Amino acid sequence: MKKIIVAVMALVPFVAGAVESPTDTKFNLNVRRIGFDWSNTSIGNAKEYQDSTIAALKASGQENLRGVFDVALEYGFEKFKWDNSVFMEYGKQTLKPYNEEKTVDESADKILLSSDLAYAWLDLGAFKFGPIARMQYETEFVGDPRRKVIRPNAGFSLFDNEIIKSLYVVGAYEYDFTYSDAKVNKSLLEAGWRIEYLIREGVKFASDGYYRRYLSYSEYVGEDLRNDFMANARFDTNLWNDFTFGPYVQYRRAHSRQAERAGSNTSVGVSFSYAHNFDLMRKAPEKTE
Repeated sequence: MKKIIVAVMALVPFVAGAVESPTDTKFNLNVRRIGFDWSNTSIGNAKEYQDSTIAALKASGQENLRGVFDVALEYGFEKFKWDNSVFMEYGKQTLKPYNEEKTVDESADKILLSSDLAYAWLDLGAFKFGPIARMQYETEFVGDPRRKVIRPNAGFSLFDNEIIKSLYVVGAYEYDFTYSDAKVNKSLLEAGWRIEYLIREGVKFASDGYYRRYLSYSEYVGEDLRNDFMANARFDTNLWNDFTFGPYVQYRRAHSRQAERAGSNTSVGVSFSYAHNFDLMRKAPEKTE
């Protein structure tokens, strides 16, 4: 924890210096994605096929709907990049068995506030490389119990590439106060990525995710994770202006301390999105003689 705090504070003076120099800056509101993902499975005459060996004919009908809000305020000056982002998602899954009442479960529920500071120690032309420090707060809309985690971390990253927006490895510390009777301090290693690739005009592939490996805990809570992997992949086809449509897949696999086997969640469907990068820098008016 102390090492992470020192790393963050060591970068603060450089940020202050950057803010004091208003020239050659960039200041953007990057709407990475506002949209929703939808998938639906309808089963016809399932009652007639309950003894069938074909699982697809006797399954329960289901519908998934997930809303996503991913926006970042990006500030850059010379070798520094400072992003402050908000990511929110909420989804529900509705199951419709043929002989039972339908049930509704949450399939996604997350709020992540993040402040990321990166320094381009090396500028290799195609991408930049250097130390990063970030502070995150993760919670939920309606979780029971509601997840509440503060996560400072520091490490190194590749960033500002045309395709590789971020590729990082960090050491992190978590202060988890989800459970009122157990406030757990954890240390971990995390690696993650965010990439965007323009396949052709109007068609883009996007992916992001992370892998976390927990190293130590201040006390035992069975629900705490040993490791956690999350990956998203999406094809966006332009419909009109900044609105896109395309298939997506989301996969998560995690292993808790008390479980013998890892649990997983896989979602496949179609995605409707809006994305745009707004330049907030005010251009100085041209001088006229």
